[in-house]
Amino acid sequence: MRDTYANAQPMSAPWWSRALFYQVYPRSFYDSNGDGLGDLDGVTAKLDYLKALGVDAIWLNPVMVSPMADHGYDVADPRDVDPMFGGIEALDRLTDAAHAAGIKVTMDLVPNHTSSAHPWFQAALAAGPGSEERDRYIFRDGTGPGGVRPPNNWVSIFGGPAWTRVVEADGSPGQWYLHLFDAAQPDLNWDNPEVFDDLEKTLRFWLKRGIDGFRIDVAHGMAKPPGLPDMEVIKGEVLLADMDDDPRFNNDGVHDIHRQIRRVFNDYPDAVAIGEVWVYDNEQFARYVRPDELHLGFNFRLLRAKFDADDIRGAIANSMEAAELVDATPTWTLANHDVDREPTRYGDGAVGLARARAMMMAMLALPGAVFVYNGEELGLPNVELPDEALRDPVWERSGRTRRGRDAARVPVPWQGDGPPFGFSDNPDTWLPLPADWAALTVEKQINDPASMLSFYRTAIELRRDRSEFDGKSIEWLDSPSDTLAFRRSGGLVCVLNAGTRTIPLPVGEVLLASAELIDGKLPPDTAAWLV
Repeated sequence: MRDTYANAQPMSAPWWSRALFYQVYPRSFYDSNGDGLGDLDGVTAKLDYLKALGVDAIWLNPVMVSPMADHGYDVADPRDVDPMFGGIEALDRLTDAAHAAGIKVTMDLVPNHTSSAHPWFQAALAAGPGSEERDRYIFRDGTGPGGVRPPNNWVSIFGGPAWTRVVEADGSPGQWYLHLFDAAQPDLNWDNPEVFDDLEKTLRFWLKRGIDGFRIDVAHGMAKPPGLPDMEVIKGEVLLADMDDDPRFNNDGVHDIHRQIRRVFNDYPDAVAIGEVWVYDNEQFARYVRPDELHLGFNFRLLRAKFDADDIRGAIANSMEAAELVDATPTWTLANHDVDREPTRYGDGAVGLARARAMMMAMLALPGAVFVYNGEELGLPNVELPDEALRDPVWERSGRTRRGRDAARVPVPWQGDGPPFGFSDNPDTWLPLPADWAALTVEKQINDPASMLSFYRTAIELRRDRSEFDGKSIEWLDSPSDTLAFRRSGGLVCVLNAGTRTIPLPVGEVLLASAELIDGKLPPDTAAWLV
């Protein structure tokens, strides 16, 4: 035995410290009104399903008023719900029903940018250079003769330049504005105190309304470096911030912003702030989850790990060490709306599905909070969509060279033998469901003890009810090459076989395995829990 990692928690740990969050991508979850698009009343209609699955909280992707250039991450009114999702009354109905079922509700918060349709940005365009209205965003004069070139060489995460030039009120070519994402998502100037004042209004509006917290989008991106220096030229995909010394992200000023946000949360002690933090240096990551900043921060090392024992172990060890530096709670996930689904990432087909089951067991065996993405519990893979079906702005901004994230956002199949599988009464759904998902519907899986859904429900129940999942630390156990094994301080042992041969299991009772054992041994692409 070696390498023990512990994460301290107060005597009375907050609800989120070991919660299982279920990420709902609302437009793809369930359509209650037959328009082909999921909505909030659709989520309410499926609360019994979520309760039976064993979730503690829901995370809703953006439902605020938006032109939907980036499916809601371009917010035009942060203190209202878009009519396409049912309006604010539908969110109130969902919150009340979820709370009655013992489920918390958290929402996406988008503080890095607004929609170009936001009244602030429209006022900035009208007001002109040097105005107070423009100072809420990042406008700059261009470079070169007549300002014809962008202010620096930054590129957009979605492809193309991160700057767009505006036409001034007199019709002349004007200043440029920064947008790290789509041109319809202008970045806010967080050096302007008006920006936080408005965010505080948004936070208090929703927290007073009963929302239990927020997942903060691009939580490492709001603060920009002084002078906006050029960045290293990037070759290839830049969808995830993954560069050392990238000036667009992880600037020191972002921590002052999170401290301001945390002071608001201190007035609502049961609420949780969760950061999307694409930062991989442990000490840099740990700064985001210090006691006066975020409660939780997504550490994406496990999500990014290949199905390789050393890679998986390294991801777990690094994530535990990063959290331990500041006595924070680790946060785990294998999927979300921005990345390929696990069965596809891990090899496709039966192999990918088997590995996804094994990885899920490894994740659920770890201390801390866990996030599951809708459809993950059904074993949904990516979908090969036709070009004409693609909706992600990445497709167009990249010159149709990158297909974007739609393949992982296809609606959930609920029942029936053909599309749209009960997701909607309307066959014209916002993204098409594939005909070969007939075997993956909730209806087909829910009473099948061998299904992915039944497996998830069993694993989540064990995690919730068994004392062996208690404790805040793990210790690594010796195991054969191409495998890993660890013990929770509560007594649970998790073994994962990423090799090509069956391996003997440690002494103990097998609580659950992701596939049948072979003569008492663990086959490849399989995990087991023992007590």
